[in-house]
Amino acid sequence: MQIRTRATWALCALNFFMADMQAGIGPFLGVFLQHHGWHPGPIGSVMTAGGIAGMLVTIPAGAFIDHTTKKRLTVVVTGLCTVLASFLILWSQTPLVVTASQLATAIAGAAIGPTVAGMTLGIVRQSGFTAQMGRNQAWNHAGNMVGAGLSGWLGWRFGMTAIFFLAAAFGALAIASVLRVPEDAIDHQAARGLEASGLEESGPEASGTDDAKTAARAEGLRPFLHHKPLLVLAASLACFHLGNAAMLPLYGMAVVSAGKGDPAMFTATTVVVAQGVMILASLAAMRLVARWGYWPVLLLSFAALPLRGALAGSFITHWGVWPVQALDGIGAGLQSVAVPGLVARLLDRTGRVNVGQGVVMTAQGVGASLSPALGGWLAQDLGYAAAFHVLGAIAVLSLVLWIGFSRAIRSASAP
Repeated sequence: MQIRTRATWALCALNFFMADMQAGIGPFLGVFLQHHGWHPGPIGSVMTAGGIAGMLVTIPAGAFIDHTTKKRLTVVVTGLCTVLASFLILWSQTPLVVTASQLATAIAGAAIGPTVAGMTLGIVRQSGFTAQMGRNQAWNHAGNMVGAGLSGWLGWRFGMTAIFFLAAAFGALAIASVLRVPEDAIDHQAARGLEASGLEESGPEASGTDDAKTAARAEGLRPFLHHKPLLVLAASLACFHLGNAAMLPLYGMAVVSAGKGDPAMFTATTVVVAQGVMILASLAAMRLVARWGYWPVLLLSFAALPLRGALAGSFITHWGVWPVQALDGIGAGLQSVAVPGLVARLLDRTGRVNVGQGVVMTAQGVGASLSPALGGWLAQDLGYAAAFHVLGAIAVLSLVLWIGFSRAIRSASAP
C-alpha cells in the first residue's frame, strides 16, 4: 500500500511538470512567430504539420505502450526530445527548422499521453482509474496554469526567450518525478487491460507463447473497425477538435493584433483562465461520471464549444478571455478525465486498452491537426471574427453524432 501511495503521488507530480514540458512554447508559438514576421496562414500550416505527425504515430505508440515494460524510460526519452525540439525554434525561425521542431514535439507528445495513462491503469487498476485520472488531470492543468503564468511574466520581464528555459526546467523536474514511481508498483498486464482476466490466470511462467499472442491482438486494428461505441466516440472527438484546437492561439493573435494586449502576458492569460477552470472540471468529472455515467458528461463538454466560438467571434477584446477560455476549460477539463476512462471501460479485458487510447487520440489528432490551418487561413482571408464563428459551427457536428448515436454508447457508459 505504501508503494502504491508513493507511486500515485509521483504520478501527480509527473502530470504537474509534464504539462509545461508537453506544451513548452506551444500556446506562445503563434505570437512568437508573428513577432518574427510570420503570417496567420503559415503559422496554422506549420502547426497542422506537427499535428499530422503526432496523429500518424499515436496508434503505434499505444501498441508499444501495451507491449513494453519500460514505461518510465519512455517518458524520460520523450521528455528530452520535447525540450530539445523547443530549443530548435529559439535557434532559428526558418520554416524548415520550425516545422522540424513541431514534428519532433508532436511525435514525442503522442507517446507521453498513452504512457502516463498506461502507468496509471497499471498502478491503480480499473476500479481506481477514473478517480486517479481526475487527480492526474487536475495536477496537469495546475501545471499548465502555473507554467503559463510564469511564462507570461518571464516573457514580459525578460523576453520570449525566457519561456524556453522555463520549459527545460519543467522537463527536468518531470523526468525526476517519473523516476520516483517505483518500477514494481506498475502491473504491466493490468496496464493493458488484462487485470484478472483469463489471459493471465496461468501466471508469469506462462508468459511465453500466450503473451506473444496477446501482444499481437493488442497491436491489431481490425477489432476497432467493428466497435461501434468506440467509433462514435472517436468521430465525435474529431469534430470537436476540428473546431476547438485553433481557438486558443487564434484568440491570442486576434487580440494582440488589434493592439489590445501584451503578446506574452495576454497569451499567458488565455492559458491560465482555461487551465484554472480545467482543474475544477477535472475534479468534478470523476464525481459526475460516478453519478451519471460517461455519456452525459461528454455531452456537456461537446455543448461548450459552439457557445465558445460564438463568444470569441463577438468579443475580440482583452476581457473576452474570461468567458471564452472558461468554456474551453469546461469542455477540455471534462474530456481529459471522461475520454480515457470511457476507453478503458469499453476495452477492459481485451489487452488493447492503450491501442484504443491511441485510436481515440488519433481521431482527436485528425481534427486538431487540421484546425490550425483551417482557422489560420479563415482568419487571414475572412477575418478573425468569421473564423471563430465557422469553427464553432463545425463543432456542432460532435453534438449531432453524440446525440444521434446515443443508444450505442449509453449502455457501455453507464455509472
